[in-house]
Order: sequence, then C-alpha cells, then structure tokens
Amino acid sequence: MANTVYFVSLFLVFNMIIFFPPPSNAISSCNGPCRTENDCSGQLICINGKCNDDPEVGTHTCSGSNPAPPSNGDCKPYGTLRCNGKSYPKYSCSPPVTSSTKASLTLNDFSKGGDGGGPSECDDKYHEKTERVVALSTGWYAGGTRCGKMVRITAGNGRSVLAKVVDECDSRNGCDSEHAGQPPCHNNIVDGSDAVWEALGLNKDLGVVDVTWSMA
Repeated sequence: MANTVYFVSLFLVFNMIIFFPPPSNAISSCNGPCRTENDCSGQLICINGKCNDDPEVGTHTCSGSNPAPPSNGDCKPYGTLRCNGKSYPKYSCSPPVTSSTKASLTLNDFSKGGDGGGPSECDDKYHEKTERVVALSTGWYAGGTRCGKMVRITAGNGRSVLAKVVDECDSRNGCDSEHAGQPPCHNNIVDGSDAVWEALGLNKDLGVVDVTWSMA
C-alpha cells in the first residue's frame, strides 16, 4: 500500500512539472514584444511595445550600423557621411533637454513632395504647411518616444508656440531619396513647419534661427 501511494505521488508531481511549468523569463531581442525594459536583452530598451536600441546610449544592435560612443552629456560626432563632395558629421546623441534647451530652428515642408522626402516617421502621414509640427534631431527624437508630444518653442523676440513632434530630423543618415537628398541634421535641430515660423513671427527666408525649446 505504501509503495502504491509513493508511485501515485511521483506520478502527480511528474505531471505537474509537465503541465504547469515555472513562469517564463523570456528576454526579447530586436523588435521583440515588451512591456518593461527588463523584457529586453542587453542594452535594448522598450519603445512603443518593442525592444529597440537606446538612443541615449548610442548602440545600434538593431539597425546594424557601426556603434556610436555613449553620450555623457558631451555629445560628439561618431563619424562622417560624405555627400556631394562635402563631409557631414553623424550624431546619435543631442544635448540634454532642459526647461530651456538651446536649438537651431530650421524650416521644413512636411507635405507630400516637400523637403522631408517620405511621410513623417511618427504617424506615416504627410502634414500641411498650416499645421504646427516639428521634427527633432535623432538624440532628442529618442527612438520615437516623443512622437505625438507637444513642445514649446521660444524665439528671441519673446514669442512662443506649441508644436507637435511628428518626425525625426535624422542625424545619422541622409543624402538619399528617403531624406530627399538632404544631408544629416546637426544634433541640435528643431525642424519646424511654415506654421511654426509664422506663429513665432520669424522671417522664413533666414532658414535657420536660434531658439529654445522644452517639453510642453
């Protein structure tokens, strides 16, 4: 009788191991599903439900390009891209964002056939010149974590405007059809639509103006 009970117990334990395995601690790689950063392998972070490179660290595990040095607040280029006989620095980082971050405001046409090439990266849509939208340099774009968020841009004349982040001003790639032949953006660019420039009362013929910006 004792032996029968012993074997029955072993049978039950064996079946519990098979049918009720311990909780999984699966780690996702590039583009794998995630809910927290702990779900992603290595230095990958969870962005919009998928594991991806951390733009603040500067890794390129998922993109397959050469890794850039980590940003420690002193953001420096990690290489150059030659375009039309000129060399342009490539950045994976941008200066730290503060309540009054210094930036260069540039002018961009986000509409179809405009300066931006393809549709905006955040929503895969084109935007009319009348919309107050911006693209941010790669470091500030932060892998899309600022997509759809509002930023406040302030010009030297004291005027300010709220604009929505819809795209990345790519600081690592350029000079191709995807980027409408444009070279890589510098690491401190807020690329604004006509409506942004007009709301700030700025002369669009200048092309580049010093501003400050912050998250709204």
